[in-house]
Amino acid sequence: MTEDVTVQKLVTEINESNEAFLQTEQGKEQLNNLRRIVPVLIEKGVDNLNLSMFDPATKTQLLEALGEEYERKGDTENAIKVYVLAGSQGKLQSLGRHYQSVGHVSKAINCFRLASDEYALIALGHKCLEDGRVKDAMSAFVLVNDVEALSEVGDDCIEKERWEIAAEIYKTIGNREKLTYVGRECIKNNEYDVGFDALKAAEDHAGLSEFGDKCLVENKFQLATQAYEAAGNQQMLSFLQENFQR
Repeated sequence: MTEDVTVQKLVTEINESNEAFLQTEQGKEQLNNLRRIVPVLIEKGVDNLNLSMFDPATKTQLLEALGEEYERKGDTENAIKVYVLAGSQGKLQSLGRHYQSVGHVSKAINCFRLASDEYALIALGHKCLEDGRVKDAMSAFVLVNDVEALSEVGDDCIEKERWEIAAEIYKTIGNREKLTYVGRECIKNNEYDVGFDALKAAEDHAGLSEFGDKCLVENKFQLATQAYEAAGNQQMLSFLQENFQR
């Protein structure tokens, strides 16, 4: 997460420092001249370039021209890498909108993330929720730490009995009450792995002990042991050890 923040900050700072120059006639003329060497740079590869001899504005122009060529060739992975180096928020946003328009939502989210475009992430998250793309909605809302929107996604998952995603959401936002609900519902429906994980995250010791009892009745001694350990129920752990683990 720290690396993501650093990249986004870098993009913002470069973009702000160069934007004014790139709008001038001098900047436009310089860009046209630089485009001539783009094929050579493509052949060399972005990872092998050293552009330290250029001033920041020239470097940005050159990298944007290079990114556009990568994009034209369909090499969006290198295009994104170059746009990040150039601090090209606009290019990243444009690429993100393109991905969104063709249904590549996870790639769109990544572009908006790199561009630090919280508005686009929130809008895309709500669109994903409307379209039933719950995992993508969660990904977008997590990036902007939108607790209210994440709660909405979690509630939608509960309604649709998508317990695993609901549990991940409530763990993310620290909602123990909802985690307990999800955990107990999963146990009722014999979805033990998700239920145990949710109850453990909620630190619901009573629920974990009840789960342990259920496992004990079903002769699932290993799972019962895990549940009692998570609940801190030493009495039942001793009972298991004395009676069933010899």
